[in-house]
Amino acid sequence: MSERQEGAGPAAGGHGGDRGTEEGPGDRLHRRLGCTDLTSVPEVRRELRKLLRTWAEQDAADVAELLASELVTNALVHTDHGAVFTATVAASTLRVEVRDFMAGLPVPHTPAAHLDTHGRGLVLVQSLADAWGVCTYGVGKVVWFELHGRPV
Repeated sequence: MSERQEGAGPAAGGHGGDRGTEEGPGDRLHRRLGCTDLTSVPEVRRELRKLLRTWAEQDAADVAELLASELVTNALVHTDHGAVFTATVAASTLRVEVRDFMAGLPVPHTPAAHLDTHGRGLVLVQSLADAWGVCTYGVGKVVWFELHGRPV
């Protein structure tokens, strides 16, 4: 596995695919998403909201939903083989990973026209996540982000 990471915060320097913490029951959401099945986006948002009920304040949960839906949408729109969504809550950290099975690294860019509604997903992730990055695999990649919240 090769790895490229970007982002800010304590996780940016480092742990890529290593969560570094143990999970308890109910602290993980894992879904396989069908190719171009955009109905998966609201389903992932609903399931993530359930997972985060006791994790953090509402604002952090809202950001998590937004960023997760951006990554899921990107994976389903820009790839031909579906994706795998995983969200893990450990202590005060939420880690969301979206794996696709296509070569190529995502590149955040600011759309040229201020009214354009496409191309802002990774810019949002870059701006709002405490850390984010991309891990490449033999087939595909995982785009991930982390948010650090305060348990409610």
